[in-house]
Amino acid sequence: MGDAVFVTGGNGAVGGALVRRFAAGGDAVAFTYRSHRDRALALADETGATALAADLTRRDEVAGAVAAAVEKLGKIDVLVNNAGRTQVMPFALIEEADWDDIIASNLKTMFFVTHEVVRGMIRARRGAIVNIGSLAGHRMLDVPVHYATAKAGVSGFTLSLARELARYSIRVNAVVPGLLDDGIGSLVPDEQRAEYARYCAAGRAGTPAEVAEVVAFLASARASYVNGQCIFVDGGF
Repeated sequence: MGDAVFVTGGNGAVGGALVRRFAAGGDAVAFTYRSHRDRALALADETGATALAADLTRRDEVAGAVAAAVEKLGKIDVLVNNAGRTQVMPFALIEEADWDDIIASNLKTMFFVTHEVVRGMIRARRGAIVNIGSLAGHRMLDVPVHYATAKAGVSGFTLSLARELARYSIRVNAVVPGLLDDGIGSLVPDEQRAEYARYCAAGRAGTPAEVAEVVAFLASARASYVNGQCIFVDGGF
């Protein structure tokens, strides 16, 4: 019998890979999506997962999605905070609304979802949380400043929460992908992709499936002695 897994942002490239990996491993999966309903329903049909529409920047919709996931799965053993988005814009042109939107889409959503899910984990005194960060929050790269700031916040959230929840046998880790060949990575210009490959030990961009493998490990009992870590999946950049 597998775990009950809740994945946010299941419609993206990484999100889809996560849903497929957990489902293939025998876990019961529910995932959220905000748009592209047909794509979400196709993924649900392919994997047997449950697709839940929700705007994760709205607390009421988060509560509804988590409640629906618990009703369907019976519980939530594993939470993967994957939802997020970027906006390609130079710093001088970023307005307050842009800043607030990207911070909310990447950090506020993670706070809302984790806050709803973690209460059940505390009652059960077990659970695993994996947050998806980005190399943009850890390296000096040519990336949007508000996005890099939000992704840097994922690390602080992970470390502090891991310390606080350890007393309940809940582990919290983060996965930090490098450049990927799909999703947000597809927005990277060719010259920047070539530069990444030049300095990356693997000599290439990664794949969402490679990220999903590491997330699945961290979420499992095989990683029972791994907590409060930010694991880089960047090919050695």
